[in-house]
Amino acid sequence: MTATSSSSFASPRVTGVGLGLRRDFFDEILATPDFPVDFLEVAPENWVRFGGRQGRALRQLSERYPLVCHGLSLDIGGPHPLDEDFLLELKAFFKTHQVPLYTEHLSYCGDSGHLYDLMPIPFTEDAVDYVAKRIRHVQDVLEQPLGIENVSFYALPTNELSEVEFINAVATEADCGLLLDVNNTYVNSINHQQYDPIAFIEAMPTERLMYLHMAGHFDEADDLKIDTHGEAVKPVVWDLLDQTYAVHGVQPTLLERDFNIPPLADLQLEINQIRKSQQAQGADNV
Repeated sequence: MTATSSSSFASPRVTGVGLGLRRDFFDEILATPDFPVDFLEVAPENWVRFGGRQGRALRQLSERYPLVCHGLSLDIGGPHPLDEDFLLELKAFFKTHQVPLYTEHLSYCGDSGHLYDLMPIPFTEDAVDYVAKRIRHVQDVLEQPLGIENVSFYALPTNELSEVEFINAVATEADCGLLLDVNNTYVNSINHQQYDPIAFIEAMPTERLMYLHMAGHFDEADDLKIDTHGEAVKPVVWDLLDQTYAVHGVQPTLLERDFNIPPLADLQLEINQIRKSQQAQGADNV
């Protein structure tokens, strides 16, 4: 049984299968008007200050495909005040490119500046209140929902709450969305042996899901998996995606690849596999 809440939370939706847009294949996608993907995802930090030719090229793509943003440096769990100027830059960028969805990592990544690294937030009631307040402020400034992603981590933070309890408490108190990373769920379940990944997925509230992430990991050892985004998706994670659809219904799903990026044709094979998984659940689109 999936977790539910009495919230009236709703957000714009994307559909089908997405791909994380990377500069390695940006020009190839730009030159392929019929590339078979339904939406694209970018890290806004990499684009928000670009104009000129690069800005126009991105606008061409955002006119062709829905463009969603997955942030790296909002630092939603960090100790320092939120960067208000950055939020306003994001708001303008989202307006320019008609970005329907914005998500961030449920982590902190700031110290004296942006670290571009994801550190786990202690799973405590105080942290729930603190993070939820910051999420609500972001949503107020942007005038659109924020989705939070379950992150992979390698040292357990203070766990007054379980990871499931923490994520659900933050989402409920902030009344925000969720980006469910299927690979991160599997990686954490192995590394920390704290839960069954299916039980974790069942506990996520279906009505808050914005979309899913699929990515690869490195098998360092039987009991240690490293979330690299630099490998092909593992068979066990493909199986977990099918089980996620069985629990929550077919959800929009995006493929991430950040390192060791293969030819676009190879990524298309994984895109096709996501679509086959969706179709096997009886959905031509979502």
